[in-house]
Amino acid sequence: MSNEKKVEKGNKNFLSGLFRQQIFIPIAALIILAVFNLIADPSFFKITLGYNSAGDPVLSGYLMTILDYGSELAILAIGMTLVTAASGGQDISVGAAIAIAGSVILRVLCGTNSRPDTLQAPIIVAFLVACVVAMLFGAFNGALVAYFKIQPMVATLILYTAGRSIAAWINNNELPIVSDPTFSYFGGFIPGIPIPTPFFIAAVCVLVIFLVLKFTTLGLYTQSVGINENSSKLNGLNPTFIKFLTFVILGLCVAVAALIKVSRLSSINYSVIAKDIEMDAILAVALGGNSLSGGKFNMAASILGAYVIQFLTTTLYKFDVQSDALPAYKAVVVILLVVLSTPKVREWLSAFGKKLKQGKAVKEVG
Repeated sequence: MSNEKKVEKGNKNFLSGLFRQQIFIPIAALIILAVFNLIADPSFFKITLGYNSAGDPVLSGYLMTILDYGSELAILAIGMTLVTAASGGQDISVGAAIAIAGSVILRVLCGTNSRPDTLQAPIIVAFLVACVVAMLFGAFNGALVAYFKIQPMVATLILYTAGRSIAAWINNNELPIVSDPTFSYFGGFIPGIPIPTPFFIAAVCVLVIFLVLKFTTLGLYTQSVGINENSSKLNGLNPTFIKFLTFVILGLCVAVAALIKVSRLSSINYSVIAKDIEMDAILAVALGGNSLSGGKFNMAASILGAYVIQFLTTTLYKFDVQSDALPAYKAVVVILLVVLSTPKVREWLSAFGKKLKQGKAVKEVG
């Protein structure tokens, strides 16, 4: 066999293997968006070095916006992937839970005065309190799903409905403002570092979850419960606790995202903060090729899917699509992903691939 044929065969095998992998979907979507923007407006990829109001160097451009806002979505996608895999449903209350956790952070930092001159508590203390609160609300959702056997979307509808009112109640319906500039570092830039801080926070979260999945049985147990709950129970697992645990982990992810959100403005708007972010988080999981009915998952694909969703959002804003119309465009993507993930379509694609392979084999013999 000639070297050219070996290379061609190797390329075919590589592409065939890539197509079978879950991560193919977000990579393909990323390439499509990149090519579209490259053709429509190459300046989309321009990155410039400038200075913020404090005189510190910062990188700006559409790609930096994707890294910045996509990072908080990637953090949520970590928890949402585990919840989806274990429970076979999604948590639609993450936006409201972010409002609650963000409100708690500001309450601890501001104390009884909504506009204090100095911080009333260390930022780390406020964050840890928010983690506890967010995990408790995650535990509430998890208990309804795991112990009371309520469908996840129905169970989390309770917090989705009441969450923002709870967030406003925590601060007596006031809008607290943190004047300390160090608080803005978490959602903006650390002086001297031109890359957005949320990207580094997301990188730490990604590293932690990959270490957890590598050195513990969390991933294996989560997939086992999602694939067949009864079978996993016969193998000595506790499906109820594993489902419950995934919602608690999602609560922790919510607290991290809340810190980034409220740090951006050093304040909060209860009705607007993290609005519709649950849709983006679910879409990131779906775009990662993960089944929304539970079972096997690919965490890397979900995280990449989060950045692809932000890529899509930034592209739509770039071309002056109104914010109210964004859900309609994303709904189209959801429909396509759901249709492609159905057994009938997968069966059709598999049959098409076999016919294509047989056709090539006949051509080579001929």
